[in-house]
Amino acid sequence: MIEANLSLARLRERHRRIAIDSDVLIYLLEGSGERADRAAEIVDAFEEGAVVAFMSAVGLTEILTGPSRVGDTVRFESLAQEIGALRLTIVACDAPVAEDAAWLRGAHGMATPDAIHLASARSARATLFITNDRRIRAVSHLEVVYLDDLAA
Repeated sequence: MIEANLSLARLRERHRRIAIDSDVLIYLLEGSGERADRAAEIVDAFEEGAVVAFMSAVGLTEILTGPSRVGDTVRFESLAQEIGALRLTIVACDAPVAEDAAWLRGAHGMATPDAIHLASARSARATLFITNDRRIRAVSHLEVVYLDDLAA
């Protein structure tokens, strides 16, 4: 784990390939306040090309579930288009990702979606995973930072 109040600028110096959890985009797309502002800074970093960004296909599923749950086809399609327009690579859950996720799940006792997020990040050779889910911890070759710990 990394110290609290670490700046995004400092992270950008240390990490050129980052992966994000779905909650980062959910805060940005559906919220306001400090978390949305921090999420916007992260998205700005990859939209400007300062870092290369990835998210697992499970993350896309998690984001689109909200509008699907309430039958909001327009919001579902709008969100899918917004995410598709970002400079963000969606990492498919292929066999190697699934195998790594199984290993992470078994070795660390994490939930399957969380293991897929981390395995997808490692598959993309990301060195940093940004989330706000404190159940997710760093694993080999992947640092984890919590959105709430990033300095404004």
